[in-house]
Amino acid sequence: MSKPPQSPTPLPNISLRPGPLGSRVARSNLMVAGAALALAGVLLVLFQYIALRGALLDDLQVQARMTGNNSTAALLFGDQRAAAETLAGLALSPAVQSAAVLDRAGRPLAGYRRDGAAAPALTPQLLAERRQFSGATLEVLEPVSANGEMIGSVVIRASLAPLYQRLTGFAGFTVAAALAALGLAWLLVARMRAAVRKAEQHLHYLAHVDPITSLPNRNEFNERLAACLKRADRQHTAVGLLLLDLDNFKVVNDTLGHNCGDLLLQLVAQRLRGTLRAHDIICRIGGDEFVVIIEAAEAAGEADTVARKILRALSEPFQIEHHLLHVSASIGVAVYPAHGDNALSLMRGADTAMYYAKSLGKNGYEMFLPEMALRAHKRLKMEANLRRALQENQLTLHYQPQIDVRSGRMTGIEVLCRWTCPELGTVSPAEFIPVAEESGVIVPLGRWVLQTACRQAAAWRGQGLFDDIAHFAVNLSAAQTRDVGLMDEVLALLKETGLPAGVLELEITEGVMMDNVNANLALMQRIQEAGIHLSIDDFGTGYSSMAYLKRFPIDQLKIDRSFVSDVPGDGAAIATAIIAMAHSLNLSVVAEGVESAQQVEFLREAGCDIMQGYYFARPMAAPELEALLRERRRFIG
Repeated sequence: MSKPPQSPTPLPNISLRPGPLGSRVARSNLMVAGAALALAGVLLVLFQYIALRGALLDDLQVQARMTGNNSTAALLFGDQRAAAETLAGLALSPAVQSAAVLDRAGRPLAGYRRDGAAAPALTPQLLAERRQFSGATLEVLEPVSANGEMIGSVVIRASLAPLYQRLTGFAGFTVAAALAALGLAWLLVARMRAAVRKAEQHLHYLAHVDPITSLPNRNEFNERLAACLKRADRQHTAVGLLLLDLDNFKVVNDTLGHNCGDLLLQLVAQRLRGTLRAHDIICRIGGDEFVVIIEAAEAAGEADTVARKILRALSEPFQIEHHLLHVSASIGVAVYPAHGDNALSLMRGADTAMYYAKSLGKNGYEMFLPEMALRAHKRLKMEANLRRALQENQLTLHYQPQIDVRSGRMTGIEVLCRWTCPELGTVSPAEFIPVAEESGVIVPLGRWVLQTACRQAAAWRGQGLFDDIAHFAVNLSAAQTRDVGLMDEVLALLKETGLPAGVLELEITEGVMMDNVNANLALMQRIQEAGIHLSIDDFGTGYSSMAYLKRFPIDQLKIDRSFVSDVPGDGAAIATAIIAMAHSLNLSVVAEGVESAQQVEFLREAGCDIMQGYYFARPMAAPELEALLRERRRFIG
């Protein structure tokens, strides 16, 4: 029994680290931000210097004006003492280094100096502009007037050291603020980068890892395969490619639901990981398809061994909830460079081999051979011609009589499709029906058969040729049973042709019936409610149980021709059991493939109700059957 699958985790061999581009962008952004903050700081300091110098100039000019006003009397009377006392008040201003009161001739009347500072001197610039800046000092000149006449002036020199101290403090604060802002920006960028890195890792995971199985997905597979092929070219080795497709996986999804289907995929992936070697690469490329890449000098032999191991591993049942599921797989194998010179051709070869393995009965593996490619090409050509045949009316219907055992007369007709292709010649239904089912052409093909058969039956019934005919049987494919509009089409067709519903018999094979029990039960109930006769074809091959037969609203069983061909003989017991069981459920029985008088006698004694086969008549075209209907022949005496 398989253990429940664990939650998906990133694979260690898939790198989830983002590239260096994001880090370089982050550093560049921080450098640009730092440069911008530095430039802003320099501009702020420069603006502060200009503002502080302007304020100091305004302050000195005010002091010079006040000192001049207070020195007017001293200048008029030449009172040095009074002028000195006026200048002494400048000691309260720490920036003032020296000052002087000058008479109208520019001679000092009184002066003031702090701590031996140099006395201010008149210079042409100072006389012209009344202010003068140097790197360390600021000097201002304020004229003193009385009665409209200049009587002297006041000169004050101030040190710029306090200005520089304040400017230094402002610059330090600005730098601290800029560094704090830069640090905050770095923290924000770091958090953003962490979020981006996490998002990049998640996106990288989604882009390269299958979320259900945690295996590498198709994108990662393409990269791994390309790398393996390059390495094989360098080292002159080979690469084996195994394409694995689970058989009948759709049945699990349809009957148990997609959640159980996902659990099954996880268990399959878990078992494959446990089966394969550490250096083998396994990927899920979509749906129920897995791919295994093998690197080896002798890849063909290695691939053969691995394919056998996979089939053995999958032969054990899987426990999902309360269900014990048996899963098989079809595997196609292709080897590089023998079966393809690039990834695309190698994958195409493995795909072709896988479908060939399916056609041989599934649960097996096949190595690619050139003949398979020809077969696949023929299939594509057949599909194209089949689509054209529907458009150009190349298809015809043949009819095979069904003989009532008691009366010996024809009481039923089975409708069969035949195709003669202008390019391919006469194509057997055993060849074109599977192609139609795989390609989806079966739905329009089945619609055409049903419409043509009903219209032909209506024409014969109008001519009075259907008096003895209880039913004419038309086969339904699996795709048709899944078509939600099937019953609406059938009812509209019966209304159009005027055929009684009971004359039409719809045949569903036992395998199709058991493919999706619940959905098919609902369809069969609608068929029964419409009054249409319902028959189960190929009975004995689909493993249906008595419980299901009791639930299904069916009217008739058709014994598969493989059992009929063995009577009297090995198939006698099975045929007799089927007839007895059907009669116990009030079902009529049709035996297909009756080809000898011995078979007719045995089936009649066993209680079979209706027989059809080459013993009575081969499938025939409409004119031949019409003649037979007019003849009203008795086939059994």
